[in-house]
Amino acid sequence: MLSDIEADPDDTQSFIRLFLYANQIDIEGLVATTSIHMKNAIHPDSIRRIIDAYGKVQPNLALHEPGYPAAARLASLVRDGQPGYGMALVGSGRYTAGSRLIVEALERNDPRPLWVSVWGGANTLAQALHSLKESRSPEEVERLLARLRVYTISDQDDSGAWIRKTFPNLFYIVSPGGYGAGTWTGIHARIDGADNDVISNDWLHDHIQQGHGPLGAVYPDVAYGMEGDTPAYLSLIPNGLSNPERPDWGGWGGRYELYTPSRQMTDPSGFTGGVPIEAETRAIWTNATDNVTPLIHNDVGRAMVPGDRSYKDFRATLWRWRADFQNDFAARMDWSTKAYKDANHPPVVKLASPARMTVRGGQRFVLSAAGSTDPDGDNLSYYWFHYPEVGGWSSAITSGISPNIHTVDFTAPKVEAPKDAHFILAVTDKGSPPLTRYARVIVTIEP
Repeated sequence: MLSDIEADPDDTQSFIRLFLYANQIDIEGLVATTSIHMKNAIHPDSIRRIIDAYGKVQPNLALHEPGYPAAARLASLVRDGQPGYGMALVGSGRYTAGSRLIVEALERNDPRPLWVSVWGGANTLAQALHSLKESRSPEEVERLLARLRVYTISDQDDSGAWIRKTFPNLFYIVSPGGYGAGTWTGIHARIDGADNDVISNDWLHDHIQQGHGPLGAVYPDVAYGMEGDTPAYLSLIPNGLSNPERPDWGGWGGRYELYTPSRQMTDPSGFTGGVPIEAETRAIWTNATDNVTPLIHNDVGRAMVPGDRSYKDFRATLWRWRADFQNDFAARMDWSTKAYKDANHPPVVKLASPARMTVRGGQRFVLSAAGSTDPDGDNLSYYWFHYPEVGGWSSAITSGISPNIHTVDFTAPKVEAPKDAHFILAVTDKGSPPLTRYARVIVTIEP
């Protein structure tokens, strides 16, 4: 995590949520950086202050799920990044403890992808890559970079464009240009028709800040936008929905497609803090669009039904999941102070049908999650839907029966060539707060 913490309270907010998932994301570095919003200062001690609060609740978190690292382990990962702004601080001999840590992680004998989650300026990553380019053969650099995955919250210094041009094969997720073009803004944008209560100051007061122990007590009030940096790691949380290697499949952090965006798409007149917008020179993982019809509770009859309004928007790829990930956040904050029996825990989704199947056009097929359970014994709700923006079949495939039961059927459309269709199941318990986990079924439809 590369963070310009103290440029905006939202970095502190994002760290607090991150540490609640520190048993599910293997954190290897917490680096204090600069950005266009804070050019000449870094604040590693502010990261350590949050870790101190985490240490006070870590024993209680461990009562709910295993694997929470000790606070001392997290504190040992805090490093200084480049102490000044942008590419002016990148070059021969300008390495820092933060850039060295990235190089060390890349060189470690570990087959897993290494994610660099950039919440401010990216020049510490740029320095790490500059050092590699300067000291390794081109073949070795390519081998190491094949493990690297980058997700940046827009471009908050001038190093992002340099990285993308200099390393054209690097896996890179970004909404370049004005912040108004950022998919990440879906985490805090007020959307008419969506559940905005879960991003309200009252909700944060009641579920996160007050009466939730030492970690909640250091969660600051919103200044500009709630947790604008959190989307850079949301899709790494294992919940059954996202595949981090496939940003085009969608997840809590949004959905992104691989193409070269035009300058018009980057909102060139939008606020960037003063970072120049450069034309993209190659394909990157960037904004995709979903058409979303939010579900609403039904007083009588079918429990959940589509609302009256649909939204087609790049931010919808993220905010469509917002109530789910906010409830998950609230539950984990409860874990920091409550006994296991007094808190809610997510359901366990178990498919009774294959996660991948092949059918013929016109064939009826059945999807089932009849074996799903809940660790707290809570009642479960189900909802199945076809995700038409993902895969090769873009027309909606509707269920032949109600979509909110554990076993449903669909009829495959007629196709002229093999097409993949993605079906998502959301299983939600009735605990407080209600928690959701997912399954994805990929159906290959053949002529």
